[in-house]
Amino acid sequence: MTKKLRTYSNEFKAEAVKKIADNNGNISATAKQLGIAMQTLSNWQNKANQGKLVGTKQYDPELMSALEEVKRLKRQLKVAEEEREILKKATAYFAKNS
Repeated sequence: MTKKLRTYSNEFKAEAVKKIADNNGNISATAKQLGIAMQTLSNWQNKANQGKLVGTKQYDPELMSALEEVKRLKRQLKVAEEEREILKKATAYFAKNS
């Protein structure tokens, strides 16, 4: 049996994080009120504190674009490294068989 994965809008996440303050920082009580897992709400709060949760006052679009750029560059680097390894092996193969 598979678990159904629930997705929440960014607005819902931001409002849920704001509700934590209304409950004097009690994540457990807030999660119960909203009917979501405490760990999920805790993860959202951590993202908000890091400036990664859209809709919160801490959200930093420049940080997010920089993180996306880093991800893209890491993917490019991985591909380039794999290509280099293939070329090294091909060079060794052809040098041995010449």
